[in-house]
Amino acid sequence: MKMYVKFDFNALCKKVLDERLKEQGLKYRLLNFGEVEFYESFTKEQHKIFKKNLEDYGIEIIESQKTALVQKIKDAIVELVFSDQAVSVKASIFIAEKLNHSYGYLSNLFSEVAFTSIENFIILQKIEYAKVLIINNKESLTEIANRLNYSSVAHLSTQFKNTTGITPSQFQKIIGKRRKAKSLAINSEMLYE
Repeated sequence: MKMYVKFDFNALCKKVLDERLKEQGLKYRLLNFGEVEFYESFTKEQHKIFKKNLEDYGIEIIESQKTALVQKIKDAIVELVFSDQAVSVKASIFIAEKLNHSYGYLSNLFSEVAFTSIENFIILQKIEYAKVLIINNKESLTEIANRLNYSSVAHLSTQFKNTTGITPSQFQKIIGKRRKAKSLAINSEMLYE
């Protein structure tokens, strides 16, 4: 049996943060984009324990202001790309308005800290989402291209191939073969039970 699960990474991280902070008895307020505002200071030992507790979930405390802002940019991009509704606003406008900084400043900072451009990061996120949509097998490539604001399936295919080394159609075939092989394996197991 197979089950597909959809995550809201922001909600999941907020829940983990909330549980760990309450566990330590700290007074705080959760803000957007993984920001926590503390109402009182805490000891180095409390900080160390909290940091360790978060690392168990793959969450790390960001110490640098620049790194924190780059993480906010990444979060905004993920929010934009993985949105359930088709978003027609330009990514540059969305990010600048969301973070209340000029896009030029954010773009330069992102390149400096992440060693890639915002545009490349957006493409990577779009391709990751395209893979998820292909695996879920509920939408055609045309629908996926439209959802991700590509001008055509050909444009999606070019970026998909440049990123993964294969076309979306080839990816679909690979997924289909894996499903078929798994289905055959399950059916043959049932025959012998």
